[in-house]
Amino acid sequence: MATATVNLWEIYEGLKYNFLYKNDLDSIHILLNLYDLEENITNICPKYICLKDIKKKIKYILRYRKDKNLVLNNISFLIHEDIDRLELCFYLEGYKYGYFNNKWVNILEEKALTFYEVEELYRRKYLFHYDIQQKVIIDIKKAFESELDNLENKDNYMESYINDFCEKVIKKKIKNLNKYIDKQLKIDFNPKETNIMEEGHRFTEKELDRIYDIIIKGINRNINMIYKNACWFGLNDKVLKRYS
Repeated sequence: MATATVNLWEIYEGLKYNFLYKNDLDSIHILLNLYDLEENITNICPKYICLKDIKKKIKYILRYRKDKNLVLNNISFLIHEDIDRLELCFYLEGYKYGYFNNKWVNILEEKALTFYEVEELYRRKYLFHYDIQQKVIIDIKKAFESELDNLENKDNYMESYINDFCEKVIKKKIKNLNKYIDKQLKIDFNPKETNIMEEGHRFTEKELDRIYDIIIKGINRNINMIYKNACWFGLNDKVLKRYS
């Protein structure tokens, strides 16, 4: 039995690796089937917020550059697919963790039954996914997220995984950013000759390091939030699944 468990874990990790590092879309579909989440796919909705937040912060440090928008477009072109894949993987992991966490599903179901009749739970598509107004539900969500924070602080899994991915995939793209900067031609007229010069400031190593630092911090911050939201959605969906 232990061997079977290890082998299944290796399959999960192999599929995740192929999707993240090789952009193999078949792997993510197989992973979904193994997670047994396909039947609930309609409520799985990652928002892909990382890049938007990162671009806002990079734009601030580039505010004095005339070509800041072109640079941002190039950065987005280079890394957006990588970041989106990472977001999707952690969204699915979070959703799975919440969906199969019977301890917290039971806690949420018990409170849900104080607000809704059983017949209504059979009809509902959403529970407390978005509507978190009742204090007792707010307290449950806070306690659940506190447990998630404690787990991450203990094993540092998420941050280590993200940092390793960024080091292997994203860093080299940012380090080579100068190759992708669009240069503009400036024509200098004078009575004797016309000079055509390239305009465009190359990034120093220090500037590239700062951009990369913003990216990696932005990914960690946003994916932590994405993971928690996905966990919460998984909890809520599992409660409703018991009444479908």
